[in-house]
Amino acid sequence: MMLTVYIDFKSPAAYLALNPTLDLAERLALTIDWRPFKTIERDVPKLGKEETVGESHRRVRAASQRALNIKYANHQGLDLIYPETIGATDLALGALRLIHGAPLSYIKAAFDEYWTDHRDLDDQVVVERLIRRCVPDQDLDLNKAPGALQVAQEEAEDAGIVGAPAYVIDGQIFVGREHLPWVEEIVRDQL
Repeated sequence: MMLTVYIDFKSPAAYLALNPTLDLAERLALTIDWRPFKTIERDVPKLGKEETVGESHRRVRAASQRALNIKYANHQGLDLIYPETIGATDLALGALRLIHGAPLSYIKAAFDEYWTDHRDLDDQVVVERLIRRCVPDQDLDLNKAPGALQVAQEEAEDAGIVGAPAYVIDGQIFVGREHLPWVEEIVRDQL
């Protein structure tokens, strides 16, 4: 059975979902179709001298979400270190779209490059190095990556994808790793 998974390397939720998703796929013998999806991630707003209640709420909520993500990462044994500023991952996502075959080693390395080493996944040298290391048998033209990402993004949005990680199983869309038990239930019902 095929499980489609949409990811963005700069999404902490997608990073935290990687290992549980792989565990689920292994337990249920699922094939994963990895797809890029460009998310909008935001820094924690700075404390203002005279912030409104809404601004205060957004700041506290963002800081709490980061702390919770770090706690979940520690539980998984992952390094989740937020970069000083959120970087772009467009080139690496476009390259993911261009990879033929199994991209898992590339995906794992890209997440590590972003979250552990804080590498710029929109930098051609960084992405070329990832490709050489993880999919050396493929000669990818990174000049095609921006267009490939744009097509992938349009297809995802047309399909109803609004964030990452997102899962599509049996025609149903689930956004967020918290839905993995529901995805598992659907798969088990079809076995």
